[in-house]
Amino acid sequence: MVEPDPKASAAGPRLGAPVTLGISTLDPGLRPPAMPAGRRVTVRVRMLDDSEELFDVSQRAPGKVLFDLVCTHMNLIEGDYFGLEFQDHHKMTVWLDLIKPLMKQLRRPKHTVLRFVVKFYPPDPAQLLEELTRYLFALQLKQDLSAGRLTCNDSSSALMVSHVVQSEIGDFEGSQSRSHLLNNNYIPDQMALMDRIMEFHSKNTGQTPAESDYQLLEVARRLEMYGVRQHPAKDREGTQLSLAASHTGVLVFQGHTRINAFNWSKVRKLSFKRKRFLIKLRADLNSSYQDTLEFLMGSRDCCKVFWKICVEYHAFFRLFEEPKPKPKPVLFTRGSSFRFSGRTQKQVIDYHVAVESFLRGAPCGRVDSPPQRHWKESALVTAEDPAPSSPRTRASPAVSLRNGREDPRTTPPPGGAPVDLCSVSLRPSVFSLSSGGGVVSGGPQPAASPGAPRPHALLNGQKHSLDLCGLSPDGRQPSPLTSPLLYDAGCVRTDDEDERFPNDRAYFIAKELLTTERTYLKDLEVVSVSFQAAVALDEAAPEPLRSSLFSNFEPLYKFHSSFLRDLEQRVALWEGRSNAHIKGEYQHIGDVMLKNIQGLKPLTANLQRQAEALVDLDQACRSSRRLQDVCRDFELQKVCYVPLNVFLLRPLHRLTHYKQILERFCKHYPPTHGDFRDCRAALADVTEVVEQLRGSMLKMENFQKLLELKKDLIGIDNLVIPGREFIRLGCLSKLSGKGLQQRMFFLFNDVILYTSRGMTATNQFKVHGQLPLHGMTIRESEDEWGVPNAFTLIGQQQSVVVAASSLSEMEKWMEDIKMAIDLAAETSNGPASDILSVDNKFPEDSSAEAESEDDLAAPRGPPEKPPPHRANTTVHVCWHRNTSVSMLDFSLAVENQLSGNLLRKFKNSNGWQKLWVVFTNFSLFFYKTHQDDYPLASLPLLGYSVTVPSEAENIHKDYVFKLHFKSHVYYFRSESEYTFERWMEVIRSATVPSSRTRIQNRKNETIPH
Repeated sequence: MVEPDPKASAAGPRLGAPVTLGISTLDPGLRPPAMPAGRRVTVRVRMLDDSEELFDVSQRAPGKVLFDLVCTHMNLIEGDYFGLEFQDHHKMTVWLDLIKPLMKQLRRPKHTVLRFVVKFYPPDPAQLLEELTRYLFALQLKQDLSAGRLTCNDSSSALMVSHVVQSEIGDFEGSQSRSHLLNNNYIPDQMALMDRIMEFHSKNTGQTPAESDYQLLEVARRLEMYGVRQHPAKDREGTQLSLAASHTGVLVFQGHTRINAFNWSKVRKLSFKRKRFLIKLRADLNSSYQDTLEFLMGSRDCCKVFWKICVEYHAFFRLFEEPKPKPKPVLFTRGSSFRFSGRTQKQVIDYHVAVESFLRGAPCGRVDSPPQRHWKESALVTAEDPAPSSPRTRASPAVSLRNGREDPRTTPPPGGAPVDLCSVSLRPSVFSLSSGGGVVSGGPQPAASPGAPRPHALLNGQKHSLDLCGLSPDGRQPSPLTSPLLYDAGCVRTDDEDERFPNDRAYFIAKELLTTERTYLKDLEVVSVSFQAAVALDEAAPEPLRSSLFSNFEPLYKFHSSFLRDLEQRVALWEGRSNAHIKGEYQHIGDVMLKNIQGLKPLTANLQRQAEALVDLDQACRSSRRLQDVCRDFELQKVCYVPLNVFLLRPLHRLTHYKQILERFCKHYPPTHGDFRDCRAALADVTEVVEQLRGSMLKMENFQKLLELKKDLIGIDNLVIPGREFIRLGCLSKLSGKGLQQRMFFLFNDVILYTSRGMTATNQFKVHGQLPLHGMTIRESEDEWGVPNAFTLIGQQQSVVVAASSLSEMEKWMEDIKMAIDLAAETSNGPASDILSVDNKFPEDSSAEAESEDDLAAPRGPPEKPPPHRANTTVHVCWHRNTSVSMLDFSLAVENQLSGNLLRKFKNSNGWQKLWVVFTNFSLFFYKTHQDDYPLASLPLLGYSVTVPSEAENIHKDYVFKLHFKSHVYYFRSESEYTFERWMEVIRSATVPSSRTRIQNRKNETIPH
């Protein structure tokens, strides 16, 4: 039984201790609430390690008394982050109110179990200064993982479990680790991730339990569900949602996906009326939200519980000090008198900063009360004291084991003799633990200054003198867990001030490799999993096709899954803040690249067969209408966000990405850098493979483009024939008897087709005519016809006058057409130019109305619903935005694929939304997270302009770029200067007109090895 006055006892559960630490969770100079008179009751509290403790308190005592007893029992300094929760008589989980008496909260104290849990989750674990606090947070995260509340992808789950296992059993040993995982279940689907957990665990060698706890918090804090307690609700349309409070504001979830967030700075008032929870926002002309948002919850009590949580979260993270109680009204009360009680986060940090400042400058002395050392000295003793290794366990603070040693922070010397803290030296040889668990000093003891002031601290509600030795900054060895983000002034890092760590350019290049590899693996899944399942379900594909197609993708998918795990592990170690003592050991990527590029070389044969698979699939679709329907239906699914043939060429394109990333590493590193040699060797290997496959890759890119155009055009018999090459497509205005008419032109190496989009259900383009290039001439004719940017195509049989939308468009078209005419003159035995079907030919001056009549005059058979067709292809985008794109632009876009997290903001909105963005195929595809199987939306970039916001737009953020097309404006914010430059580069490749000469010069650039 634990009472207000501590009594010595034997070792109990691992979170119980009979002796106080010596520093109260209350503000300095205050006394904890005295125990009121009255009948006492026994209250049962379940700790985070599932042990239970009994506390004897008065029924009249406020909740603060019980909570202080629990914190005192655990020697917990930073108790402000925790709370006691229980189920009330309505079976609702509520927090213990620290102001109200216990008798008004606990109806049946003997039958109520209170749970000691984390209440406030800080955005950065570096703000937790106590190792014990981080350990308790680690226990809470362990419970959240096991219960499925902390949802994340498999890699993050396995990585967190590996840190938990490292903390519990120590360094990796195969049979011991597997046995421990079989006997302990940390996540719901643990068996499927057993191998990945053990792989991560093997890479945690050397981490102490404290470092493992810190790494666990570092991984968890980046997750979307970190610290989220969901409260069911509905919006006005009845959609099932859930609300949660966090350090940033009120969050709105749909399932486990966050769909909205209302920052505290934007919230004017939170209230509830019956079942309705109301959020009143500050007036903002640029906001797209209403002034008052309404959510419907299960009952009035549900609203009140969540309202109280919001009030406490806002006060703890946003206020400088505890809010003062309102004066009691004379006649009647209106509304709730509930207020936050306790220290705010700023007060907690300011107090620890004051203690740390005192430790650096105070004179030496003695502590004549309970024999406990300050938390910083305890951490140093634990880290420095040598002892034989043994299995790591966590015992109670009465007898606590860390690394097989008794924790001196929780082990009092025999008899409670006073300890001279100034006798504690920082050299490892000074500390030794006697058999009684006391700390014995073996060095000289400098005398205390007699005239020095003696600070005070609260010990069990009584003021005691607290003399701690002054450790100089030069003599004190910093802990590897000391955060670089918490300064002496007590400043807390906010999201807006989040400085990435590390900030080396090489780190962001490695991160680009990781993010693009995640997207690439998802693209492999489209073929090896989704398309394979669709084909197997219908049994439409012949066995030879399935064998040649999927047998090539499955080894690649397996290999790149392993490669991605290596990258995730290395980048996680690279960016981990607690690895300062091993700085440089993991801050490189060349060895990982070299190992995996060498492992990829045996799969070159699979890459070479990709071209054969593309041809085989086309031939099989021609011979099987059933397979053709399966492929068309699959392309209409959300998971197939680009044409299917594009996915088939992804493995060839990925090699080019590896080459570019390694070139950037070699440019960044000096030759003397330790990672330069591995990067250069990996670059040589991947360049060799790329050169072997370059010929087939260019051939297949052209073949794939012809197949894609074939689906967009009506009136073509033999577009895909040997020798034909695609050069450019785009919009031009054709001059006819009825004036200028918009037409879609397609330039090949032997012929020009001009088309318009017919009034058909498929939105395909109907061919109007063809212009063979053999014998064609071209000249500018703006002055002749009085039409800006006009030029004339003079063929052997007919001439056509066309006008471009701008001077740059005209120059691109004329440059490409002249080049194609020269090529056609050199090759007399080129492809046949008569490619139009006889049935679909009609006069070149036919108008859109004539096209509609022709469509209506189709054969009078039974009505057949036309097959669906993709309406977001590049051809349709060029038609709507009156622009053009060349094959060289397609090749450049393939090289410039990019993915990663960006913050997006609309022109008339205030908040920034975090999205996973993929750039490919001249479009941005938006996902909630990189684990999503299909995009939420897409933004074709052809016709857009990319710039930097002006001062008048009031975008006061770094690394922001702006996309705009007519009245459409989007802002995107990246995380660093490097990622900002990369996004600007790849987007400009899709938005800025590029000349053939510039692209050719870029392709000819080489990196010296």
